[in-house]
Amino acid sequence: MRTLIRFLTRNRGFITFMLCMIMFRSAVADWNVVPTGSMQPTIRIGDRILVDKVAYDIRLPLTHVSLLHLADPQRGEIVVLDSHAANERLVKRVIGIPGDEVAMRGNVIFINGHAASYAASSYTGIHDDLRDPAHYQTERDGTLHHAIRLSDQHPSPISSFGPVKVPAGQYLLLGDDRDNSMDSRYFGFFARDEIVGRARRVIVSLDPQQHCLPRGDRFGKALD
Repeated sequence: MRTLIRFLTRNRGFITFMLCMIMFRSAVADWNVVPTGSMQPTIRIGDRILVDKVAYDIRLPLTHVSLLHLADPQRGEIVVLDSHAANERLVKRVIGIPGDEVAMRGNVIFINGHAASYAASSYTGIHDDLRDPAHYQTERDGTLHHAIRLSDQHPSPISSFGPVKVPAGQYLLLGDDRDNSMDSRYFGFFARDEIVGRARRVIVSLDPQQHCLPRGDRFGKALD
């Protein structure tokens, strides 16, 4: 016991710093490594993203208990959640909020009966395109717009669904890589209390196909 007390006394500064860092990452802001391509081209494999954990709630550190409700996720935002259904942390885009009626027809999204519009776009540097050629489109719903990736050879078996109405306290989330994303098409709606924060920007990006060399053009890139 005396040895433990001496250790704690001698290292109290470091221990205090580590505890503060753990609390900060748990309740205020964190960074996540993105190991999959389900949000390409917006988020690329190897991106380290900044997660704003006070975007929606102030939570009790190390828990999902909300101490103060600040806002709710809005359509088009990229959120980070601890999914019980998937049994892992996910990064997805909000497509449907509570009360929305959402449908998909041949990868075309309909929200409350209105179809999103699409325009061809192009992206370079996506390594998955070498083994799985794809094309890119800008998906636009009103003032919201973002890029999506669609495989030319391996389309998703669920390119159509609904219409479904998003229940209270639930959200319909999809990945931007529509043919390579496990999302609400497979897991159903995601509960509001599973959402832990909003992905704001890329902190740093390391290319796993190039010996983890940094991608200079992605430092500090805003995510939208």
